[in-house]
This record gives sequence, C-alpha cells and structure tokens, in this order.
Amino acid sequence: MRLRCAVLDDFQGVAGEFGDWGSIADQVDVVSLREHLVEEDELVAALAPFDIVVTLRERVPFPGSLLRRLPRLRLLVASGMRNSVIDYAAAQAHGVTVCGTESSSAPPVELTWALLLGLARGLVQESTAVRTGGPWQSTVGADLHGRRLGLLGLGKIGSRVAQVGLAFGMRVSAWSQNLTAERAEEVGVDLAPSMADLLATSDFVSVHLALGDRTRGLLGADELALLKPTAYLVNTSRAAVVDQDALLATLHEGRIAGAGVDVFDVEPLPADHPLRTAPRLLATPHLGYVSYANYTTYYGQAVEDIRAFLAGAPVRRLPQGVS
Repeated sequence: MRLRCAVLDDFQGVAGEFGDWGSIADQVDVVSLREHLVEEDELVAALAPFDIVVTLRERVPFPGSLLRRLPRLRLLVASGMRNSVIDYAAAQAHGVTVCGTESSSAPPVELTWALLLGLARGLVQESTAVRTGGPWQSTVGADLHGRRLGLLGLGKIGSRVAQVGLAFGMRVSAWSQNLTAERAEEVGVDLAPSMADLLATSDFVSVHLALGDRTRGLLGADELALLKPTAYLVNTSRAAVVDQDALLATLHEGRIAGAGVDVFDVEPLPADHPLRTAPRLLATPHLGYVSYANYTTYYGQAVEDIRAFLAGAPVRRLPQGVS
C-alpha cells in the first residue's frame, strides 16, 4: 500500500522544489498544505489520511491529544533538531517515530541585522517615500559605530550577531542567566553585570534566548521601561520572551525609538492583530529561518528521513539520543 505524506505550512508553495522528493515517489504520495491549521479538530480532519507528516519549526503543536486522534500516523519529521511542541512520550506510546533535520544559524543572524539596520536608517519609511512621491529625506539615521549593542543571550546565534556588531565598530555587551565572563571574553564582548544594566545602557538590544520557564515574559513592562527613549529592540528569537502587551504599550507611548520583530505569539499573525498597525514597529513574518540554504537542508533531509524510515533504519531521531 502506498503511503501518504503531508507537508505542513508550505506558505510559499515551494517545498517540492527543495529535496529529492522524486526518490520516494514510488512509495509515497506527497501533498503540500499551504494554509495554516490551528484547531485540533481541523488538524485531525486534514491529517487523518496521512502516514507521514513534515512539520515546519514549532508552528504546529503535536500534543498527546492530537497524536491519539491520528492512528494512521507513523512518522513525524520536524525541521531542526529541537522541538518543544511535540509530546515525545505520547509519540512513542502511539508508535510514531519523530525525526529532525539540521538547521543553520546564519539566516536568523542575517535577518537580525536586516531588522536592526532597517530600524536604524528608517529604510521602510524612506523607501516608501521615494516610491510614492513623499518627502525627500524625512529621517535622521541612528549611527552604529561607537554605540552599544546589548545582547540577551550569547549562544550560537547571539555570538555571531556580536561579531557583526564588533565589525561595525559597536561596543557589544551581553547578558543571560548562565553567561560567564569567560564565555563573554571568548567572543570578545563585555559581560553586563545585570540585565537591568544591559537594558539601561544599550542603544540597541537584540534577543537571542531559548524560550523556557525562566525566559518566558522576561522583558515585561518594568524591564522595557529601562530602555533609553532612543533605543531600539530587536527580537528574532521567541515572541514570548517579550511581554506582547507591554511591547505594544511601549511602542504606542513612544517610550523607545522602535522595535524590529520577526516572531509572534500567534502565527500567522491575524489580520486584525494590533501589532500589524503598531507605530515604530518593523515587523516581518517569521523569516528568520526562511532562506534558500535552510530550505534545502530542511526539505532535503526530510526526504532523507523518510527514505531511512522506509528502509527500517530511522536517522536523526528526536529527542536526540533516541535509538
């Protein structure tokens, strides 16, 4: 019997262009689903006929309640090697193998700088004015050279963002709950004595923290109030690290110069969501991972995962260390 595979959240309709899907065409029928599915009932209705599901990032949760209602599902492939919204114990209990793919940290680093530079030089406003006959030069750009870049998190992505900041001649400092002076020195940045100090002294703040119990809501109203009125905040990490209501209030009240955001509590962002019309906000639709190289890896290795599963020898199993 032929198997059926659903590829979730193929918004651009390009999944079929990446990876050697033809190598499994004799055994698997592949269907791309371009519309995001939210409710569990609609997920069950859409996915019930499929043996394999390829899910993108952490956009669609797979709790035990959903996995129990998909008795045909045998293989779940997630992009990346870490996924916090899959119930691995439930997957094992229901006979579902979970596999991942590699993922590059370069694209989110590059997007972080696209947002930061776009904010600093008013690129959207100035470009719109040129194209619509608006004023010629309406903003005065914020310089990077000599300014302080504060990084919340100095892991794989944060450290690469730091290197670019140093290349721009910025003074770079970093803070996280587990960051050591040795690690900061290794990257070539200053260790901020506290998060409050980093927020109060930085001209640009960029968030690069994994989401967990200690980081959820880390930047609330009190923390955002520490930022300079001339400061910019960039978040390409996880939306929930920053209290979304507090961020909205901060932007509407003009208490910071602006924010660049690529991640949201609800994705895709509803058409009537207040962030879509918030002032001083440069927003992108979670493009951090969306690049040619990453899609080649995601979908290329998804096909490899499916081939290996069909051969009875799954690879890149999740959680890591599962044999």
